[in-house]
Amino acid sequence: MDFTLSEDQQAFAETAKQFAQQVLYPHAARWDREHHFPVAEIRQAGELGFCGLYTPETEGGLGLSRLDAAIIFEQLAMGCTTTTAMLTIHNMATWMIATWGSTTAKAMWCPHLVTGEKLASYCLTEPGAGSDAASLKTTATATADGFILNGAKVFISGAGSTDVLVVMARTGGEGAAGVSAFAVPADCEGVIYGKAEEKMGWNAQPTRMITFEDVKVERAWLLGEPGDGFKMAMQGLDGGRINIATCSIGTAQQALNTARNYMQEREQFGKPLAAFQALQFKLADMATELVAARHLVRLAAFKLDNKDTDRTTYCAMAKRFATDVGFSVCNEALQLHGGYGYIKEYPLERHMRDVRVHQILEGTNEIMRLIIGRRLLADEREIL
Repeated sequence: MDFTLSEDQQAFAETAKQFAQQVLYPHAARWDREHHFPVAEIRQAGELGFCGLYTPETEGGLGLSRLDAAIIFEQLAMGCTTTTAMLTIHNMATWMIATWGSTTAKAMWCPHLVTGEKLASYCLTEPGAGSDAASLKTTATATADGFILNGAKVFISGAGSTDVLVVMARTGGEGAAGVSAFAVPADCEGVIYGKAEEKMGWNAQPTRMITFEDVKVERAWLLGEPGDGFKMAMQGLDGGRINIATCSIGTAQQALNTARNYMQEREQFGKPLAAFQALQFKLADMATELVAARHLVRLAAFKLDNKDTDRTTYCAMAKRFATDVGFSVCNEALQLHGGYGYIKEYPLERHMRDVRVHQILEGTNEIMRLIIGRRLLADEREIL
């Protein structure tokens, strides 16, 4: 097995690194402090292709693999976790429209989404349906020329500032088979946005509840066939789990770099912190766990790209491990800074706040353990 990045992957990583250092990192703290959603900078990312990374080339995207995308997202997250997380959500929604959208829906949205000219939100979670996505209550009732959408979605990233909503709604009976997906213009009559949530982290993107009150949905906005929505959501979540795991790795790498530099500069008891063996050990453990997490995520991405039968299990493993490691590394990096790590002049407290939610979204880490455990108990094949 060859773990070396290809020349193309190295080029992708270098481009993303430069963008992160020059466009994202210098402003990330201010965006967090001012709760500013950097739409202009996201559009700049779109000019580099970062808004349609794995959208098919036929629809204007780069058509990259999930492994390629993970390498890019890791570098971007080192600049701003929150903006990169929004880019991953936008990429997922864009890919879903490009993959399952009607000719009308593709023509309506894809040319603008892949460039970042317009942005997308993903609407799955409901007030009473988080981890249990198959029990969602939002309905899309069929009419002579389309559907009427009613219900509510919560914790929707970008809501109120994006242009299209990929919405999961019930068109049939109970359970997964009754769920369908739609690409709904964000400014449709009857789409109502709640207040921006006051959050622990992810402050550089708005998060709102969305209520749908008798929203008229054209039949051409249906993605795939009626009843295909849950299948799409699960496929989206496999990739989404890799994406958010990668955001944790990139953020944690930035935190580790910051801690290493601080240890070489800060002196206590007449010598730099880097001279203390106990702190060297802590840094070594952080780096080792981070490398392990990175390679598990890339393995999961490889499995997803190659449609491995155990790809969902690997994506769950990668998400669980990388988000836990990411939070742990950021926490330890803050500890190495002592009191300075706790104040906003340094980025450590922001890194820690931003990665904490990664252990919750795209399926909580408890749900990841459930997915892995069920696979182990249901199938005697070893996970290799």
